[in-house]
Amino acid sequence: MSATLLHSLRNKHLRSVTPDRGGGPRARRARSSLAFVSDDLRNIEKDIEATRERLAQTIDQLVYRSSPKTIASRQVAATKAYFVDPASGAPRTDNILKVVGGVVGVAAVFVLLRKTIK
Repeated sequence: MSATLLHSLRNKHLRSVTPDRGGGPRARRARSSLAFVSDDLRNIEKDIEATRERLAQTIDQLVYRSSPKTIASRQVAATKAYFVDPASGAPRTDNILKVVGGVVGVAAVFVLLRKTIK
């Protein structure tokens, strides 16, 4: 191939690959595709920031729920709710009697076992 043919092929290829610096159609396409990429990057950054915010809130909730103080207060509230009606504040005698009966039964078994072993 001749040098001029190679030179013209090279220039033709470079023109098709590189965008125009002026206001030609290649330059407009390049600018519009860059604007699209720019908008897409902004959307991705917003999504990442929103995800970070949600993760931070989730971590805060998990830290709060797994705190020993929070766990203890939940257990105290559940135990109180078992023995006292939260709506009226009246004691639940049926649950109280069940627990007292269980404690008396276990104590009686220990007393009987101790007397039979001696």
